[in-house]
Amino acid sequence: MTQTANPLKQFFRQPALYLKLPSDGQFWAEGSIDMPPNKELPILPMTAIDEITYRTPDALFNGSAIVSVIQSCVSNIKDAWKIPAVDLTTILIAIRIATYNSEMEISSTCPACNSNGEYTLDLHTMIAGIGKADFSKAIKQGDLEVFFRSVDYQTQNQLNAQQFEQQRIIQSISNSTETEDEKLTKLNGALKAVTGITIAAISNSIAGIRTPNAFVTEPEFIIDFLKNCDRTLFGTIRDHAVQLRELSELPPIPVTCTECNHQYTQTITLDSTNFFEVAS
Repeated sequence: MTQTANPLKQFFRQPALYLKLPSDGQFWAEGSIDMPPNKELPILPMTAIDEITYRTPDALFNGSAIVSVIQSCVSNIKDAWKIPAVDLTTILIAIRIATYNSEMEISSTCPACNSNGEYTLDLHTMIAGIGKADFSKAIKQGDLEVFFRSVDYQTQNQLNAQQFEQQRIIQSISNSTETEDEKLTKLNGALKAVTGITIAAISNSIAGIRTPNAFVTEPEFIIDFLKNCDRTLFGTIRDHAVQLRELSELPPIPVTCTECNHQYTQTITLDSTNFFEVAS
């Protein structure tokens, strides 16, 4: 007799922890998340299939591996491409804790004696240290008010890929056998593209700009404004967007060198290509 329900279902993976998002559910596109009433997302550990997916180079580069793993481990997230950047780091850390444990080994080089040491991070502490960006604050200058938002993962990933490609082009120019004029033409083109990517990144961080007569949200108008506003205002907008982004990143940690006892701070960068690798 064929069973209609899998009798092994009770032994499937269970939530290992529950997570409150730094955004508190703001900035998510409609239909991209099913937020529980208590706003605590259940986090499941990765499966063996998730680990295989995450080790696929092409899928890592284009972001599809991260999307697949997140939607597998956080079933309330229906479209991980739409994750606001302010929530991404916290979600990835939570999945790592659920899959392995709350400890992560890092290497750090002492600036005083240049010795390399191994140190253990408490990832629960790292999550607690991630700030909450205040997107309600607008930049005001004269008759203008500039309002900000969190960029989603899909946009961020596309911009990162474009920036990586231009950096690759710039690095390859010096090793090229082309003439100096040809190299200069290519370099100018790459630098112009990098500037365009920077402006696109800033424009995607802007929710809208209020003037005395309108509230402008059209991307093409905002990009045109960023290209033509004065450098002081552009710098103020850029710096504010960067500050908001940095608040959602991992805070630096205090380190005491095991060799010379020198105390310093170590910046922590989440590298999504190897974040879920653990020592065997």
